[in-house]
Amino acid sequence: MSLSAALGFVPEAREMIRHVRRAPRPDAFVVDAPARLHLGFLDPSASMGRRFASLGLVIDGIGTRLEIAAADRNDIVLASDVDAGEAARLQRHLDTLQRRTGRDTPVRVTLLSAPPAHSGFGSGTQLALAIGHAFARFHRIDIGSAALAALLGRGERSGVGIAGFDRGGLLLDGGPGTGGAIAPLLSRIEFPAEWRVVLILDERMDGLSGVAERQAIDTLPPFPRERAADVCHQVLMRVLPGALEHDFAPFADGVSAIQRLVGGHFAPAQGGSMYTSSAVRRAIEWIEQHHCAGTGQSSWGPTGFAIMSSAQEAERAIAGARAAGAVDPALRILVVRGRNHGARVGPASDDAAAGPD
Repeated sequence: MSLSAALGFVPEAREMIRHVRRAPRPDAFVVDAPARLHLGFLDPSASMGRRFASLGLVIDGIGTRLEIAAADRNDIVLASDVDAGEAARLQRHLDTLQRRTGRDTPVRVTLLSAPPAHSGFGSGTQLALAIGHAFARFHRIDIGSAALAALLGRGERSGVGIAGFDRGGLLLDGGPGTGGAIAPLLSRIEFPAEWRVVLILDERMDGLSGVAERQAIDTLPPFPRERAADVCHQVLMRVLPGALEHDFAPFADGVSAIQRLVGGHFAPAQGGSMYTSSAVRRAIEWIEQHHCAGTGQSSWGPTGFAIMSSAQEAERAIAGARAAGAVDPALRILVVRGRNHGARVGPASDDAAAGPD
């Protein structure tokens, strides 16, 4: 069976598989994929006929690193600090890739690092795309991220994780298309290098995912059209221009406004709050009250964020929140940059791996 025929059930696959590389390959490939923050849906209830659409930001400092290499038998290996549950997800993806492509050469897949799952970082999409691109490069298959995402069951609602894997930056997608096609990328803006993102993690809990997430979305009341219009106005007239012109205050105000509008809609599925973790909420709200920041929760959380105008402002905010007793000792706080490039994929022996095609 040809590769195109094996992947024929994926709508994007026929267009995106261009050829099979014949050049000699190294013995192992590494993928370094970035995490992303989901800053909000534009229209969760399709008040104008197109559902979801997403605003997202790709970040540095916390991501997925995976290696694939030839082996005597299929093997999944996890680094000591990676959650054991990731092994099952990797195994399912590997089984799907080998079954659908007919390329069943045994491989060892080593997950070297990964963000906490179900925490708002898009780890599921990054894991799927990481193993997908590693597998494709190992077998000299030329296939794009959208086709891999469809093959591995990602991108059902948001396309920012897929676009972020390829390109990085501040991203806006248009929501899934007809028949569930991957959401098209409408805008990509370089995130200002001087801005920083404070991440507040509560690793004692998980955000909603899978069946529970779908059920929660299906049981929520409709998102009013006027609220969707307000979100779109915030995105188009404050967030995107603010980032493009490095004008921090309107950008931050717009992000916070979007989070309040969308977070209020999803609050009934999160115990009545726009934050999954009450400890994260206290820390974020203190920062919001004392500093100019774009604040909220990424996706279903529990990770909260505060986008700040500089590294110094981020450190001042964290120090002030700690001094005020607003930071639970169990929380983990990171300060990261935005990332304006996508994943790196290349030979394990090459320190400067190239990005995906």
